Amino acid sequence: MSDREDLQAETSAPTIDTLPPTNIRFLAILWLTTAASLAYLTRNAIGIAESRIRGDLDISLNESGYILGAFFWTYAIFQVPTGSFSHNFGTRIALTLFAIGWSAATFATAVSPGFWLLISAQLLMGIAQAGIFPASTNSVNYWTPMANRSLACGMLAVGMQVGAIVASVLTGELLEAIDWRWVFVLFALPGFLWAAAFYFRFRDRPELDPRTNAAERSLIRAGRPSEQTHNADHETGPTDWKAMLRHPGIWLIYGQQICRAAGYMFFASWFPTFLQETRGVSIKESGYMQGLVLAGALTGCLLGGLLTDWIWRRSGNLWLSRSGMGAFSLGTCGLLILGSWLVEDVYLAIGLLTAGVLFASLAGPATFTSVIDISGSRVAQVLGAVNMVGNFAAALCPIVIGQIFQRTDNWNLVLALFAAIYLLGAVCWLFFNPRRVIFTRPNEPLAAESVSAVPAISTEE
Repeated sequence: MSDREDLQAETSAPTIDTLPPTNIRFLAILWLTTAASLAYLTRNAIGIAESRIRGDLDISLNESGYILGAFFWTYAIFQVPTGSFSHNFGTRIALTLFAIGWSAATFATAVSPGFWLLISAQLLMGIAQAGIFPASTNSVNYWTPMANRSLACGMLAVGMQVGAIVASVLTGELLEAIDWRWVFVLFALPGFLWAAAFYFRFRDRPELDPRTNAAERSLIRAGRPSEQTHNADHETGPTDWKAMLRHPGIWLIYGQQICRAAGYMFFASWFPTFLQETRGVSIKESGYMQGLVLAGALTGCLLGGLLTDWIWRRSGNLWLSRSGMGAFSLGTCGLLILGSWLVEDVYLAIGLLTAGVLFASLAGPATFTSVIDISGSRVAQVLGAVNMVGNFAAALCPIVIGQIFQRTDNWNLVLALFAAIYLLGAVCWLFFNPRRVIFTRPNEPLAAESVSAVPAISTEE
């Protein structure tokens, strides 16, 4: 019997509704995707305007580096606390406060007289945005049918990339027309407006939204395993972190997240310099080539959601649609990076690297969905921990690359290292079991396949 048949057998029969399902679940995901876009717009804008701000406020290059880095440290450190806050108070309250927080930080940047308010604003920005994805993924768990979870998670990732791209283009255009302070005032306003509208229109769960009908609520619940159905009622209270750390699957998720985050950060930071040093391209050309590679990441996020859900619907096998997808995508990425190392033509190398980043991004929705699968009643906390680990890896990545090049003067060694990192991430996925849940209610048994590290891959429909 396939995983899907197992899950359906454990699920209560849905309520029969004579009306077709309403579509409020799509509006819920749209709210969350918009939050991701607005967050990435505000967080990336300061990097584009950095030289203007530095010159206007007479800030040194070293001080500017501290300002730009401040966001990432609080963003990583506060993943778990803000995830716990989101779990205990709900996405509606949490995201409303987070949006007000990052918008206030953006406005503080606009009125800043110097270094200390700028760095304080970036620290606040990191705290406010740390909880976005734990809270959003928690809501995906409540609002999305199991067969569409990966696509919903992929849409969140697409929202991030769209916000980053809009920040790059729009900030540059606005800086040509108006003072940088007014740019940040304009970027602060949408977050305040979104927070007000979100609070009045969004609800944490389908059963709390009067616009949903019984057919939509049944559709969302259909096909879920018993532990997720039982945990649909919101639980508060302390999280058993020891139980999470004893779970073998969480360490495998940590491992692949570290590999993916470090790999992405290489392409987002040192990659233009790598192209200039090893391929002899100009600064302008390296910028366009980096944009092409990051566009591959956006495409991969969307395709990853579609493919992961398609594999689940076709096979009914959780391991194949989560672990199999992750292993294949990261493994292929590692091989494509190695291939780019071996070719001499710069455009062929860029094509291989773009394809590699696209394949690596296919694993993003599988990661978010797998966290939902194993977290039971504590999605926000577990995802916060996973994001925290990944962001620490991302923060350390540029430092490690700089040290490697300083000691070896060999950029090709860096490329080989990241190929190996992605291949290691693929190995982590191979041994990950998405059916072994961490947090269940007392006396509730785990799924039948929980005892094995890698369940047998079923081909049954």
